[in-house]
Amino acid sequence: MNLTRTKAIEQSIQDTEEPTHQLRRELSALDLTVFGIGVIIGTGIFVLTGEAAGVQAGPAVALSFVVSGVVCGLAALCYAEFASTVPVAGSAYTFSYATLGEIVAWIIGWDLILELALGGATVASGWSTYFADLAKEAGITLPKSIYSDGHNLVAAAIVLILTGVICLGIKVSSKINAVIVAIKLAIVLFVIIAGLFFIKTSNYSPFIPPSGSPGAKSTAPDAGSLLSDIGLSAGGPFGVAGIFTAAALVFFAFIGFDIVATAAEETKNPQRDMPRGILGSLAICTVLYVAVSLVVTGMVKYNKIKVDAPLAEAFRSVGKPTFATIISIGALAGLTTVMMILMIGQSRVFFAMARDGLLPSIFSNVSQRTGTPTATTITTGVVVAAMAALLPLEELAALVNIGTLFAFILVAIAVLILRRKRPDLPRSFHTPFVPVLPILSVLASFYLMLNLPSSTWLRFVVWMVVGFVVYFFYGYGHSRLGRGYAGETRRPEQARSG
Repeated sequence: MNLTRTKAIEQSIQDTEEPTHQLRRELSALDLTVFGIGVIIGTGIFVLTGEAAGVQAGPAVALSFVVSGVVCGLAALCYAEFASTVPVAGSAYTFSYATLGEIVAWIIGWDLILELALGGATVASGWSTYFADLAKEAGITLPKSIYSDGHNLVAAAIVLILTGVICLGIKVSSKINAVIVAIKLAIVLFVIIAGLFFIKTSNYSPFIPPSGSPGAKSTAPDAGSLLSDIGLSAGGPFGVAGIFTAAALVFFAFIGFDIVATAAEETKNPQRDMPRGILGSLAICTVLYVAVSLVVTGMVKYNKIKVDAPLAEAFRSVGKPTFATIISIGALAGLTTVMMILMIGQSRVFFAMARDGLLPSIFSNVSQRTGTPTATTITTGVVVAAMAALLPLEELAALVNIGTLFAFILVAIAVLILRRKRPDLPRSFHTPFVPVLPILSVLASFYLMLNLPSSTWLRFVVWMVVGFVVYFFYGYGHSRLGRGYAGETRRPEQARSG
């Protein structure tokens, strides 16, 4: 068995020209940046700030956002080189196939499928809660039975509506995303500017609370990090260790810039626009996250922060309930675009794997009318809707973090390998300081993985084992690369001449 066979980059690009599997190139650098902002700003800024500040890091949560932003920035530089050099749908899956081999590509593709689907379902669950709260303020009380874990019909309904939007084509999705992003950016800026008038500098003292300090009351399950479980770190709460524990938590807030890379095949000028979209959206969101975290912890003492709705409750605490309603509208808008783009990303990874034969080929067909992989999009929507409706998602959400960090590690390694194997390959964007920067990206991502709970690692391993079973029973035998080449993978021109 040749598990390490690689797919030539030229072949990957050539596959994008097949009429029945061809996506439309309709996105600009601005579209990509707005996509990135649309998926990054969501649950993290409106929810996780409270948990991270009140339970783990105190006002130093601003540093936690910086830590996560730096880790993502290191990975973003690696993604930018690959996405501009190999402008093919699939993101880390496609990059791994060209460098690390089919088995690793399968692992990361399988990982991304879980990450993006579970992320979409988790966000949909949060969306339903905000929707119910806003409906109540408007005088409409929704029965708890239709938006609670185990039978969340509201979450399923919004997922299916967004699935219909995605099926209309990437340009339609882009325009709708742009409108909603404008709304939520306006509200985030409103939070920052309005909150400045209610900051008490005494709330920043101590900026880094001593380790073991009492914090806010949390409703999340108590789970230490893997490092603390094996006795290598005291972990949080608070102290310097708490900053890094919080960074692993708020990392969820940054998930999304990598999804921009899945749209490489639908970008007009990927060599120029992919780096701009990836790095631009990440930079903008990092600045906004740090600013919001400083405002919230300045308005409310860290140990009195309401973990479940920190931004809205901060304004209620200073006698501005109307502002809280505006924030809830922003959260609803933010979560809407996060869901939509997560599902777009998941469908593109699924599409790329199916086009390579690792999943059933029906999922690689593209609608000639809309330029969208309709079968994949509908399947993604139905699965995410079912997960959102039926599964208790709180404890599973950390799987999204570990899956993303794992993808970051493989992309950084792939950059190093491709630099060595194909130094001749035209690159419009070069990751700086190679090999130091990719190595730092690997180490930083792995360290954040170690700060996630042991239970998350166990679930991740179980999902990977299931993936190996699917690959060996289906993917390996149906791989187009395996059927088209014997022995060592050759480039297309070599195959024709040989």
